[in-house]
Amino acid sequence: MTDDTPTVSGSPAPRLDPKLLEILVCPLTKGRLDYDSDRQELVSRGARLAYPIRDGIPIMLPEEARALTE
Repeated sequence: MTDDTPTVSGSPAPRLDPKLLEILVCPLTKGRLDYDSDRQELVSRGARLAYPIRDGIPIMLPEEARALTE
């Protein structure tokens, strides 16, 4: 059986607390966020931005977000 846990620099990526995901919203649209565990990002479809999660901490600044192109 394989372990599908995402890794960051060879060690397991921190998991986002589901309760935190329930209360966080996009700072621009105030809409819900989707958690992308592979990229360690919180995705706002409404704002078309992906907010990074660094060391388990969501960085909810629009200037730090990656623009979604898809």
